[in-house]
Amino acid sequence: MMQGYGWYGETMWMGDWGLTHGVMMVALLALILYPVGLILRRLGYSPLWAALAFVPVVNLVGLWIVALDVRRS
Repeated sequence: MMQGYGWYGETMWMGDWGLTHGVMMVALLALILYPVGLILRRLGYSPLWAALAFVPVVNLVGLWIVALDVRRS
């Protein structure tokens, strides 16, 4: 097996990620977090709950809670 190309190789553990990748990740995070935070603020929730948008199952549960909130009916 060639060095650096297997599952446990150097390239699979962020060996090739650089500054550009980090900047792109921050930009994508902001692109998602900002509008979700604005929506949550308008609904009366804390915008900090927008961080849950990145937790795989919790984001769906949060969406259902917001969609079926009985306080707003």
